[in-house]
Amino acid sequence: MHIKRKEVLRKHIYIFVLIFLHYFVAIKFVCAQGEGIPDYIGEKLEYSIFYSFIRAGTATMSFQEDSLSENYYIKMDSRTVGVANTLYRIRDIYECTMDPLTGYPIKAIRNIREGRYRAYNEVEYDHHIREDSTLVNSQKSGVAVVPKEIYDILSAFYLLRKKCISGSLQQGDTIFIKTYFTDEVFDLNIRYMGKEKVKTEFGKIMCYKFNPVTEVGRAFKTEDDMTIWFTDDSNFLPVEVRLELRVGSVRVELVDFSGLKHESQLSLKK
Repeated sequence: MHIKRKEVLRKHIYIFVLIFLHYFVAIKFVCAQGEGIPDYIGEKLEYSIFYSFIRAGTATMSFQEDSLSENYYIKMDSRTVGVANTLYRIRDIYECTMDPLTGYPIKAIRNIREGRYRAYNEVEYDHHIREDSTLVNSQKSGVAVVPKEIYDILSAFYLLRKKCISGSLQQGDTIFIKTYFTDEVFDLNIRYMGKEKVKTEFGKIMCYKFNPVTEVGRAFKTEDDMTIWFTDDSNFLPVEVRLELRVGSVRVELVDFSGLKHESQLSLKK
């Protein structure tokens, strides 16, 4: 019986970490694309991931400039901790080289270590060779033609923060973007639900509230089982994510940050 419970918990932890990586990192939208990206150089965001009441993982996102190429370099490192790490060890790293003029990805790397499973892939993007589409070259699946103005999961995250969250959004608006993830094109959409105050590590913060449309099935019961809050200031920091799953609930909380380019509600309370 103890072994069975351990196996169930291990599977639940595996499912929620994958959902976190796919949805939280991949929340991106159609906005004013291809017009550059803001200077987030030096910014670092750190998160704790909770499964029910268990602190099961951490995630770190950093944004730097490559001194040799002068491109931008983005990295996300997500891993299990504590009892979750004992039951099912996860070390997932995502990397992106971004064009500083357009904000489009030049190269994306996915390095996955989950239990005994290993996966590594590099994808290169050519946004200029074709007028009506983009070419992607994956080490795993080869060359593919995909829609124009397509992003990997990391470059799209910063596109969102620069161009998609603004005072022009009206409650009920839905925003879309095309992304390329695990060698497939994903059409994602998210609903803007208005503003509200959220209790965080840094006090109560006024935030933009979004509900990404989730796929009903193995993980979710309804299309509204995920909520993300971004700070209502010039940084648009994602401070919290909540997911209601068939197997429990997940909460992702911002716990530390550095290198912000604008004054923040969080900075005033840190």
